[in-house]
Amino acid sequence: MGKTLVAYFSATGATRRLAERIANTLNADIFEIEPVSRYTEEDLKWPSRNNRSCIEMKNKNFRPCIQKKVQNTEEYDKVFLGFPVWYFTAPTIINTFIEENNLVGKDTYVFVTSGVNSVDKSFKDLQKAYPNINFISGKRFSGAFYPKEVFNWLSESAN
Repeated sequence: MGKTLVAYFSATGATRRLAERIANTLNADIFEIEPVSRYTEEDLKWPSRNNRSCIEMKNKNFRPCIQKKVQNTEEYDKVFLGFPVWYFTAPTIINTFIEENNLVGKDTYVFVTSGVNSVDKSFKDLQKAYPNINFISGKRFSGAFYPKEVFNWLSESAN
């Protein structure tokens, strides 16, 4: 039986806290998707059209550099991939991670943090961009996620 990996990108800490809870609940390995150049508060200011995150998201081919790859993707059967929703979809750094790490053949579950946006567009965009990856389901959690909500989703995802 293979292992489970929880990979996440967190700009402000909310997704990190959720990823840690998921990894602890599943007894899974955890991997932070870290940009080479961290995002500052100015980089994330909404609704500015001139901040770093907005500029990156306007260019769907942009791939922010990440610090490292997962060294042993072949060990994992399941991957839980988490990120905050940016401009209604996955931040471009998630594309960098997917393209630098082999997720083909792994059941991949998407979890997002957002106070407003659903997971639907992010999930569909990833399915369309990476048809060879087996995306199973997705779930949105608000900044104030509840342990029972996380546990219920993980229990459903395990079946």
